[in-house]
Amino acid sequence: MIIKMDAEEKMQNSKDPKPYFVKFDTPKELSDATYEVLRQVRQSGKIKKGTNEVTKAIERGLAKLVVIAEDVEPPEIVAHLPILCEERKVPYVFVPSKAQIGSAVGIDKSAASACIVEAGEVASSLDQIIKSVSKLKKS
Repeated sequence: MIIKMDAEEKMQNSKDPKPYFVKFDTPKELSDATYEVLRQVRQSGKIKKGTNEVTKAIERGLAKLVVIAEDVEPPEIVAHLPILCEERKVPYVFVPSKAQIGSAVGIDKSAASACIVEAGEVASSLDQIIKSVSKLKKS
């Protein structure tokens, strides 16, 4: 518990509070839209949840969008995902809360990451998020 508080204090005291694996800042509107798309895809599409399932989906070429939480402790759990996504040319987005990812995909626990495999009825919303993310990465 003491170690966890020290890590949190370090993050609050440092100039850049984002973990080292976060490559770009995601605006709140985009994070909220991402959570909403995850909720909708849960109804009509197909989602993989958890870092192991997400990693497999990326490697197999199934992932359409990868969602990675910023508040993962230790960060090494998800640090490989942005690198893997870059290699496989899979769009990815960072969101602030692993608890909200878990809630959005319909589980009682938090999830460090999730990915959309089939968009279902929200393909147009997914495309908009992917376009927004690619604009963020370019700037």
